[in-house]
Amino acid sequence: MISRQQLVDQIKQKKSFLCVGLDSDIDKIPEFLKQYPDPIFEFNKRIIEVTKDLCVSYKPNAAFYEARGLKGLQSLIDTWKYLPKDCLNIIDAKRGDIGNTSDKYAQAFFNESASGMSFDAITVTPYMGNDSVTPYLAYEGKWVIVLALTSSVGSKDFQYLETNEGFLYEAVIKKTNTWAGADRIMYVVGATKSTEFTNIRQYAPDNFLLVPGVGAQGGNLEEVCKYGMNKDCGLIVNASRSIIYAGNGEDFADAAREEAKSIQRQMQAELEKAGIV
Repeated sequence: MISRQQLVDQIKQKKSFLCVGLDSDIDKIPEFLKQYPDPIFEFNKRIIEVTKDLCVSYKPNAAFYEARGLKGLQSLIDTWKYLPKDCLNIIDAKRGDIGNTSDKYAQAFFNESASGMSFDAITVTPYMGNDSVTPYLAYEGKWVIVLALTSSVGSKDFQYLETNEGFLYEAVIKKTNTWAGADRIMYVVGATKSTEFTNIRQYAPDNFLLVPGVGAQGGNLEEVCKYGMNKDCGLIVNASRSIIYAGNGEDFADAAREEAKSIQRQMQAELEKAGIV
């Protein structure tokens, strides 16, 4: 398990707040890997090896593994086992259901003796309220990463609806922040919403924000840092496709490292600018 302070220490040590998203698609990985018994795990293993000194987190997206049935689940289990334990490992599952079902989802991703996996954190949708989130918090030391304001085109359909607590996404942040502190709850905020970060920091000044959308989705790292960084950095910025698919030949891992290194250098500059390192 990774505590808040351990995460902050990793950021300072590596001069990075990069999360590498392992959205590993069997149709997109280099062809030569398909000769291996488990091509997805082999792909992930090589990506991890060349990026583990440049990032503070890894985030497999459950859908890419569940779509392949039993063999995909085994790839996910083996990937979790291979992840560096000094990096925050997040399962991007976006689960959200009533309490007894959430209990089982939590067991699936947090209870190694039951499922073979024990991720540090999980992404959840809060639409069903308290009982869709708190079962995950019952696991001591585990993080819940609540969807707040996403990069998706459809974010305007619901997330900007007016409520008595402001926009719906603001109401979500205000309410969920009463269920646990900044050492247990993070929020997903899309990089393409960078100008909203100042507003979000009013309600979640100390929480870490998981920020997808930099790279292939067009989010701007400098803008995210300008509006969203706090005294401890408070950001975990995810890049998936731009790193893992940077190359498609036998040297794909080298290309992935170069892309990750480029992002890490930008992050180091932002951390230095903020006086964090």
